[in-house]
Amino acid sequence: MSAQQRTILYIEDDPASRSLVQRTLTHAGYRVLVAECGLDGIDIARQERPDLILTDINLPDLTGREITTKLRSDARFERTPIVALTAQALHEFRDLALAAGVTGYLTKPVDVEVLPERVAFYLQGGRDAIEQEKLSEAQTRYAQEVVGRLEDRIRDLETLNKSLLRLDKMKDTFIQLTAHELRTPLTLVYGYSRLIEDAESVKLLMQTDAGLQVLMKGLQDSIKRMQDIINEILTISRIMTNQIDLSIGPINPGLVAERVVTAFQDVLRQRPVNLHFDRQEWPERMRGDAELLALALSNLLTNAVKYTPDGGHIYLTASADEQKQTIRFIVRDTGIGVAKEEQHRIFERFHTAGDTQLHSTSKVAFRGGGLGLGLAICKGIVDAHGGRIWVESEGFDLEQLPGSTFIMELPINTPYRKSAELG
Repeated sequence: MSAQQRTILYIEDDPASRSLVQRTLTHAGYRVLVAECGLDGIDIARQERPDLILTDINLPDLTGREITTKLRSDARFERTPIVALTAQALHEFRDLALAAGVTGYLTKPVDVEVLPERVAFYLQGGRDAIEQEKLSEAQTRYAQEVVGRLEDRIRDLETLNKSLLRLDKMKDTFIQLTAHELRTPLTLVYGYSRLIEDAESVKLLMQTDAGLQVLMKGLQDSIKRMQDIINEILTISRIMTNQIDLSIGPINPGLVAERVVTAFQDVLRQRPVNLHFDRQEWPERMRGDAELLALALSNLLTNAVKYTPDGGHIYLTASADEQKQTIRFIVRDTGIGVAKEEQHRIFERFHTAGDTQLHSTSKVAFRGGGLGLGLAICKGIVDAHGGRIWVESEGFDLEQLPGSTFIMELPINTPYRKSAELG
């Protein structure tokens, strides 16, 4: 096999060294791949299966020795020549590298005349030798080194985790306080708007001035939208801090869904989307929190309306499984679908799928915006009931419209649990 058919992977964080070795080996007829860090090098090695791997020892993430140990654990690289190319010239470093499993050990500065010859030597099955006694000692030192680095990394991660937990708690507190602070002035704005609307002089003007009627309706709609946003934030803050208390009692899920559908009639007048619901096909009994169930169904319908084009269809159904003692609430649409890679993330807090440039102030406009809290609230409610929620979709397609199916599975008899037990 000629040199031109051989692939060399060089893992090196120094640009000058990468460039020099790449030019030298390319000139010698090899195909040269480069990586700037150990993890990228491992990924490229797995994908490209190079004939030989050159690696520096000191890299930003993994050491060259750790890279070698990781690759040697993969049967595909048991016999692949892995050669250290490093500025560490001391024999003890060479012994450590050989103990980790490298085939050869070359030192910098790179000799451009010798490098191709050494590469050819290793490709032909050559390897550097080490005395057995030195190898055993080096293996012991290498094991100690790996354990030491692992301990350091664990301690760093613990420190980072504590910092992240502290920041996360601060964020949750900030969100909760901000929502409460916004609610107070908004309540005053709502009160003043109602006083203005009820004033006799304003009533007389509204009877003759269509423009004033539009302005007052716009004001009321804006206040309602702001109230909804604040309520969403308060709900998600309770979920985040495990302070969501369930009011468990007997409920008729079909009746709850019917009320939600009735409340959606204004939305459906704004958007020509067809909502299909037959209460007669719904289970009539379960135990749970009726208010939170209504909120979850409302959020799922809002999501379906938002991602279903005009003229599309939304199906709201439910069925009981007496054997499993569960009820499945299903919201299926003929919309644009959910990309496969998004399906496990869409229930995260503040996650929004698609281009945020398409964001609008309307929650029901096609591909309109929101805070990314609706599905997260659904998940929190489902979790609080001891159920599960997921989405099924063939993928995202604006033309083919594969649609999405959101499924909430809740126990027929939800046990009462305190908020401290949730999450």
